[in-house]
Amino acid sequence: MPRIYADNAATTKISQTAMKAMISAMENSYGNPSSIHQIGMAANDALQTAREQIARCLGCMPKEIFFTSGGTESDNQAIVSAAMLGAKKNKRHIISTAFEHHAVLHTLRRLKEQGFEIQLLDVGAEGNITAAQVEEAIRPDTCLVTVMFANNEIGSVLPIAEIGEACRAHGVLFHTDAVQAAGHIPVNVKKQNIDMLSLSAHKFHGPRGIGALYVKRGIELTSLMEGGGQERGKRPGTENLPAIMGMAAALKEECTLMEQNEAKVIAMRDRLIQGLSQIPYSILNGSREKRLPGNVNFCFEGVSGESLLLLLDSRGICASSGSACASGALDPSPVLLSLGLAPEIAQGSLRISLDISNTEEEIDYMLEVIPQVVEQLRGMSDDWRKKHCED
Repeated sequence: MPRIYADNAATTKISQTAMKAMISAMENSYGNPSSIHQIGMAANDALQTAREQIARCLGCMPKEIFFTSGGTESDNQAIVSAAMLGAKKNKRHIISTAFEHHAVLHTLRRLKEQGFEIQLLDVGAEGNITAAQVEEAIRPDTCLVTVMFANNEIGSVLPIAEIGEACRAHGVLFHTDAVQAAGHIPVNVKKQNIDMLSLSAHKFHGPRGIGALYVKRGIELTSLMEGGGQERGKRPGTENLPAIMGMAAALKEECTLMEQNEAKVIAMRDRLIQGLSQIPYSILNGSREKRLPGNVNFCFEGVSGESLLLLLDSRGICASSGSACASGALDPSPVLLSLGLAPEIAQGSLRISLDISNTEEEIDYMLEVIPQVVEQLRGMSDDWRKKHCED
């Protein structure tokens, strides 16, 4: 039986390029980058080279890159920093969307407890917003707009450049969670009018536990922790150089191969969407066009998402029903509910996230197995049979 990994939005397999960079760091750049002896200075040189590689991929300056433990920490630091800057000017209004990652929504919830006003924009049936929505929501006391680059569950790609332009016209800081976008679709912080951007290495074949935060020059960061003076005094702790070098190598490789990889993955994605759309009472979540190259997200009426995943796993298909950060939750996905789906429909969701490592043969297999499993589960449901199979 084949074993198909189709859960790349949760995490990706580390690439050989990233692994080689990490091994090289452990063997040859083992010094502390803060040490002033030659071995330490060699490690610092490697650290700065990695910073330069990531900056080139994002279209910014190396000094605008700060290394963190991942997307969650980057989101927290960006949002808290913007909020603190706003509070100094008596600006406490923050705009975001209803389907952000928990790293953003939970940070905003805490800020609300501290007296900030949080406005979550409606994302509509296709899971997207417009720059006009953002501009209409901006007020004189708005200190931050934080909108994800692409949604982690339904794959919606938002109009980031236009949103950033609207924010810039009103003098409002703009942060985007680009964890799902970086390495998969073009990202250029200057061209897209981005002030702060979060990314995480394990989403583009880098190691886990390492990420980066881009901060436009001139924006004052608030430290989340106290300690040494690493990362220009804004993120204490000895830098995880092997992971940083692995992240830089992975991002550079993905950006170099992006155009050719994107075309292949989109072709597989569209074939899978077309095939699964033939299943009766199926709903494609998100736009057909404005979505990440590898994202396929469906709801199947009359099916439990948990049962669907377990049966697919028994047939060799590894997928998910939504965000990996909410695995084990029995409630319907908040992202799907934000689209206006009924809870009983949202519970029957399936997220398939493809990658260049997937093959056409795997798409064939999934198109054969998934309809069979959906039909099997519907046949086991008394409610489904009463509603659709009895006269």
